[in-house]
Amino acid sequence: MSKRWRCPLGQTFFGLTDKYIESTYEQFFQLKHYGGWSFMEMYNLPVGLRHWWLDRLRKHYEEEKKEIDKAERKGRR
Repeated sequence: MSKRWRCPLGQTFFGLTDKYIESTYEQFFQLKHYGGWSFMEMYNLPVGLRHWWLDRLRKHYEEEKKEIDKAERKGRR
């Protein structure tokens, strides 16, 4: 996401970086895809709470994967 600045000195004010915006959109995708959230729900969610939901979602899928692996190993015996 390269931006072309009007000012030859570059960005002259505090703003969000392209990397930060991209990581936020990645978080939005994960919450939408795996959690079924709407865009407005995600957008209005405080950042700390959004991070908690993402961590909890990650933990849930890791636990689910462990249970699936455990069931597959048990089924092979």
